Amino acid sequence: IYFLPSTLSSSPTMAMARRSLAVLAVVLAILQAASAKSSWLRQFTTDGAARPGYDASGQQVVMLNLDPSSGPAGFNSKEQYLYGEFSIEMKLIRGNSAGTVSCFYLSSGDGDGHDEIDMEFMGNSSGQPVVLNTNVWANGDGKKEHQFDLWFDPSADYHTYTIIWNPENILFKVDNLFIRSFKRYADLAYPSSKPMTLHATLWDGSYWATEKGKVPIDWSNAPFVVTYRDYYASACVSGGACRAGSDGWMHKTLDGAEWGTVRWAERNFMRYNYCQDAWRFPQGLPAECSRN
Repeated sequence: IYFLPSTLSSSPTMAMARRSLAVLAVVLAILQAASAKSSWLRQFTTDGAARPGYDASGQQVVMLNLDPSSGPAGFNSKEQYLYGEFSIEMKLIRGNSAGTVSCFYLSSGDGDGHDEIDMEFMGNSSGQPVVLNTNVWANGDGKKEHQFDLWFDPSADYHTYTIIWNPENILFKVDNLFIRSFKRYADLAYPSSKPMTLHATLWDGSYWATEKGKVPIDWSNAPFVVTYRDYYASACVSGGACRAGSDGWMHKTLDGAEWGTVRWAERNFMRYNYCQDAWRFPQGLPAECSRN
């Protein structure tokens, strides 16, 4: 090891070197932070026009793009889960997004007896609210939608959307507010045995999404872009152990105050409740409707 004389160590050249090292240390710290924040994307495969990038803080984002030639876009977890808490921040499409569907959901597959837990954001005509459709499928039986008009502009900033799935209930949460609880009953179908994959997708739902399909996509507004960031999961991996932190959600049910936010959302923003749609169920409403 060679030590510089003290006269040289205080020279302008050495001072510049120290400043350069300090700058390098800051750059390395930023890169390390960005790498830590971006690691969540490694848990997924991607489909279509899924574009990773970074925001101003160095946090990784994934932009899903939809245009007439691109087809649907999305990302899909490499692992399957049996129960867990899953959340992500999303910034939805600006302007006229009618006909588009942006999703964050869990699914066991596409078969007739599949299980699924959905948060689907149905695009709007400019100036109209975006509709959040929540749904649960068990053994291929769906038709359990609760739909809410979002009470904020979901394209202006990021908001956090959360699904908690445990053996007792499925909970849906927007930012810090619970908006729905789907309870388990011993004699009724419930997602409890089929491992599910986590998906985020953007696709053309013109036949269904906006005003029951009356307003299709206007492709002159393309490309449509949804941005995702800050994915979080504490879950039980299929065939493996539950990850640390599972005690926080494994037996989570709503307390009195949290039921209060559900009733607030139902009273002020609910657009559709399958338990109030007798026309759709001529043989009688689903059994859980009389128990909740």
